[in-house]
Amino acid sequence: MAAAQSITTEHYKLFPSPRNRHRTIFLHQVFVPHSFMLIDMESYGLKGKYSLFGACRLADMRMGQLVTLELPEDEAAFNAKFVPD
Repeated sequence: MAAAQSITTEHYKLFPSPRNRHRTIFLHQVFVPHSFMLIDMESYGLKGKYSLFGACRLADMRMGQLVTLELPEDEAAFNAKFVPD
């Protein structure tokens, strides 16, 4: 069932988070190689739209999460504030 809901791009196989307000893959992307880490996107205080996906990076089959962001400044803010558990 989950495979039917996946999205395959050139670089990733993605599984949308049910908490996404926007189910869009935005231009600015950050791959987080922590599959089971809870990422509370609202706590980052981002200005634009964003979405979060469970992800498999096709180049090396590494599992993780993909954060996609509408604005480049939100990508910089996420990278600055993100600290893995």
